[in-house]
Amino acid sequence: MKVKGKNKLVLEKYLPRSKTVRMRILWGYDMAMVWICACLALGLRFDLSLSSVPIEYAREVWKYGLLQMAVVSLVFYAGHLYAIMWGVSGIREMMQVLLACLVAALAQSVGILLLDARMPRSYYMLWFVLMAGAAISGRVSFQVLQKITDRINRFLEKNIPPRVMIIGAGKAGTLILKEMKASERVHGYPVCIIDDDKDKQGRVIDGVSIMGSRRDIARLVREKGIDEIYVAIPTAPPEDIRDILKICQGTGCQVKILPGVYQLMNGEVTISRLRKVEIEDLLGREPVNVNLDEIMGYVKGKVVLVTGGGGSIGSELCRQLAVHKVKQLIIFDIYENNAYEIQQELKRKYPRLDLVVLIGSVRNTNRLDYLFRTYRPDIVYHAAAHKHVPLMEDSPNEAIKNNVLGTYKTAGAAIKYKVQRFILISTDKAVNPTNIMGASKRLCEMVVQMSNQKSSTEFVAVRFGNVLGSNGSVIPLFKQQIENGGPVTVTHKDIIRYFMTIPEAVSLVIQAGAYAKGGEIFVLNMGNPVRILDMAENLIRLSGYEPYKDIDICFTGLRPGEKLYEELLMDEEGLQKTVNDRIFIGKPIDMDYDRFEKGLQRLGEAALSENADVRELVHDLVPEYHYRKNNTEMVDMEAAVSLEPAVKGLMKDKLIWHDKVAICKNGIMNNR
Repeated sequence: MKVKGKNKLVLEKYLPRSKTVRMRILWGYDMAMVWICACLALGLRFDLSLSSVPIEYAREVWKYGLLQMAVVSLVFYAGHLYAIMWGVSGIREMMQVLLACLVAALAQSVGILLLDARMPRSYYMLWFVLMAGAAISGRVSFQVLQKITDRINRFLEKNIPPRVMIIGAGKAGTLILKEMKASERVHGYPVCIIDDDKDKQGRVIDGVSIMGSRRDIARLVREKGIDEIYVAIPTAPPEDIRDILKICQGTGCQVKILPGVYQLMNGEVTISRLRKVEIEDLLGREPVNVNLDEIMGYVKGKVVLVTGGGGSIGSELCRQLAVHKVKQLIIFDIYENNAYEIQQELKRKYPRLDLVVLIGSVRNTNRLDYLFRTYRPDIVYHAAAHKHVPLMEDSPNEAIKNNVLGTYKTAGAAIKYKVQRFILISTDKAVNPTNIMGASKRLCEMVVQMSNQKSSTEFVAVRFGNVLGSNGSVIPLFKQQIENGGPVTVTHKDIIRYFMTIPEAVSLVIQAGAYAKGGEIFVLNMGNPVRILDMAENLIRLSGYEPYKDIDICFTGLRPGEKLYEELLMDEEGLQKTVNDRIFIGKPIDMDYDRFEKGLQRLGEAALSENADVRELVHDLVPEYHYRKNNTEMVDMEAAVSLEPAVKGLMKDKLIWHDKVAICKNGIMNNR
């Protein structure tokens, strides 16, 4: 066990680590003991009086010393004494030593007799006792030394605090420093502070000097023996954070970071808020700004229902709503384990919260009717859905029943019981979908649009990209693959995705409800999409490995229904700005509501039949849905783009559009 930085125990350097080296040292010790024990045995026979030892006996010891060593070596090797792990040895191993020494003593006595040499008979017994004692004590000493060293190391690791560099001399960094100084529970010794502000450099905060800028990090880590680095600049732009983290990665120190200012909005800056650096910190996108007053006025004092409240998005919705003092929070989920976990968390953190947790399915009309009739929610966040693309490709009927019919029935209950607002959680996969999950979510958006037309309830949808850290997302999969030693699997070298954090996604959902007038599809400007291959490589480096050297990356091919890219908006929808410059509104597309509702009924009937393929009916309702017919050929497929000029960023009032298109046939991609 090693101690960090300069606290490493010097003695540990000299302990042999190689098995071969340890074996040679032990063999050398045994051979020396063979000679020493022979001399001692002869001396003991004559009461340790050198003048009493007959000269012929002394000559025999010198004459046959090498032969004794050869015999002992042969016996000890045959007895596997040099293969035993003496650091964890016990009685059984010690008995092996005794037996080997006895065999060696008998072999010596026979050999000396055969060579017609003369030695006292008691010599062999004395030599056996001395040699056995020496062999055992040597091995026990090695074991004891190793245990003592390990204990000292553990003591040092536990009691000598790591030497810490704090990056950021602002309010957050100062609070972290003061807590480290004041609290005995904080295990860390602040050595220096880093800040890019030249006016602060050279000054002292609470006895700790501000020694330089980010350019001095690597040098100071070496000079000061830094073990850990705390990045305490929650308001810094993502580009600066990313640059600092890349510098820190090269130091070999453990790096911890304070969450961004958004994640800290509901809590104080304390050292307990520091966390390990995650891949999210390297994405480099400005966080979504949230108007807290707007949100608090919108949900405060209201009865709020969250369907799918135990899932990744649903549970974060519940956390943020609990902070904003809703009158009553109702969690509705079919998966009891998730519901139980969020229930226990909210009970612990918010004991005064009026919390109701109900188990049930959005596909069950009677259960929904009971829920709405009993609790009369004012606001509904509809997060319940099947979201896993490949699984839904194999179970398309379930995607329709849970996502489409579930939304239709929940919206119907909201209309019946005069809910004020209904917010649907949608996805960028609903735009020009190539998979049944995305198509089902597009149908959900259309259900919301239709429901808004025939009721006083304000129905809206919120559309965003992939969520980091959610159930089934790529990051946990990559982490697990890295822990297992690789390889990390990426479907295609050019596949790109939009990403956002769970708190960002939820803030958008809540704020969309505040902006809602009815019928809108809210879209987040998520910045530039991220190449999944780059993300995999960065995550491998964050884990302390080198991509393609320590951990391999292999490409498995696009899965059924998977695109190279995702879009956030269809051409017909256009864009309208909101007060928040990161949130846009897509214009609803005109549709024949009567025809749509009849088609929805036919789709529902087909979904209930396991023999029916619902894809064609979905295509009739969502013409932009591109699907594989009879597992042979894509229907109207305009699926994927190469990465190069695919992303142009936000241009005036338009989100990104794509220059290159690929056509997929029979699973093979050909760039045009």
